[in-house]
Amino acid sequence: MLVIADARDPLTTGTDLLVIPVTAIGDKQRLPARLAGLDRTLEGGLGAAIASGDFRGKRDQKLLLYPNGALPAKRVLLLGLGDEAALDADALRRAGGSAVREGAARKAEKVTVAMIVRRRRVGIGAAAQALAEGAILGGYRFDAYKQAAEDGPGEVTRVQLSFDKSADLRRARAGAKRGTILADSQNVARDLSNAPGNALPPAQLAREAQKVAKAVGLRVRVLGVPELRKRKMGAILAVGGGSSRPPRLVALEHQPKRRKNAAPLCLVGKGVTFDSGGISIKPSGAMDEMKHDMSGAAAVVGALRACALLDVPYPVVGVIGAAENLPSATAYRPGDIVTSASGKTIEVLNTDAEGRVVLADAIHYAKTEYNPCAIVDIATLTGACVIALGRWASGLFANNSTLSDQLRHAGAATSELAWPLPLFEGHKKAVKSSVADVKNTGAGREAGSSTAAAFLAAFAGDTPWAHLDIAGTAWTTHPSPYQPRGATGVGVRMLLELLADWKNVKL
Repeated sequence: MLVIADARDPLTTGTDLLVIPVTAIGDKQRLPARLAGLDRTLEGGLGAAIASGDFRGKRDQKLLLYPNGALPAKRVLLLGLGDEAALDADALRRAGGSAVREGAARKAEKVTVAMIVRRRRVGIGAAAQALAEGAILGGYRFDAYKQAAEDGPGEVTRVQLSFDKSADLRRARAGAKRGTILADSQNVARDLSNAPGNALPPAQLAREAQKVAKAVGLRVRVLGVPELRKRKMGAILAVGGGSSRPPRLVALEHQPKRRKNAAPLCLVGKGVTFDSGGISIKPSGAMDEMKHDMSGAAAVVGALRACALLDVPYPVVGVIGAAENLPSATAYRPGDIVTSASGKTIEVLNTDAEGRVVLADAIHYAKTEYNPCAIVDIATLTGACVIALGRWASGLFANNSTLSDQLRHAGAATSELAWPLPLFEGHKKAVKSSVADVKNTGAGREAGSSTAAAFLAAFAGDTPWAHLDIAGTAWTTHPSPYQPRGATGVGVRMLLELLADWKNVKL
């Protein structure tokens, strides 16, 4: 999908669907001048809809009009943004998603969005970025395994963002470009996460990462079983031992032209391509969703793609631990003790607590191979986090308050919310083992997200580190204007927002 920003008059431009975002209109409030002009062109049709209460500009409210030759546009869609005083980037992102979804439903190829609303809190660059993100994210469909349906939705191929002539088009175009890169990268993550487990074993996930790296100029390393054994990565090998499709460790490296010698930020993603629970097998209900258990790895691939295309001026490394957790005669067992690459031994009490075991080796690899300034891991780690925060926010844990604050602010700025959860000494004591250095579960059902984070903290050590538990946010069954059912690609926008001001972060 091509998204462009320009200053053409949308009311005189031919298009399949003209979308006009509108802030809330009160009972006695007069129409803005631009809408009043449109109302006259439509012979009072808009005013009549408002007077009848059919359209008031409430958030996500829609009104479709047919100009019948009064305008070059074939259709006009009024799209509610909600109260003007509360207008934010996510309202515009939702508008972009709704515009494309409505266009696709009507088999429109070209959609024009007229930005005639006042933006008190959102600058023109941020507005264009949010609209572009919403349009591309809203137009996403995972249909690679479906035969084409004649009565299915169409595909919007071009979105034109029309600003008034006084607008700073340079900023608008830069915003649209950034939004396009971020949304396309998030859709890459969605594709990976939505892929069925039979089509995306660890080796194929590594190949997909290599394809992305080649396309955008990232360096890539892939460690197979011989290399994992050589590096004594007993943790990831244990988790992948039950599958006939062996594990991989993948590293993607973004090296900017400047600051080549600076310590990188390392992003570490959990890549369990399918999680049956292993010997501690899961209940069958919703086990199909465990194809999404590599969503952290998918987010890392998407984020590194965006780093390369946006030419982020800091070194960034993505490390992925990829394994498939299945029961078999060669699977690891409850009661086993495995030795990780760090030398720390892990008592396995539950084979379904496998993500943290994979991350133990991945975090150690990131820490020792790259000497990073900070590590951020992202993982669908615990059901306890879903109980605590629902589907509205990711859990955030850290050993560094500045890094935690930066991630929380980045989440708020991108509407990929992350909420800090505690990491107390008691949580760390709960994962100490009487027969090994650590154990992979804590004190029964208590504080499951915090004890999982405490386990990871043991491998991060003194390196500034944060953990994002995306178990509740990695996929959804409740579609929204820019989020269809399935994988969300959560984390890509947040991590790039974190990097936007990284030079000023003092850890």
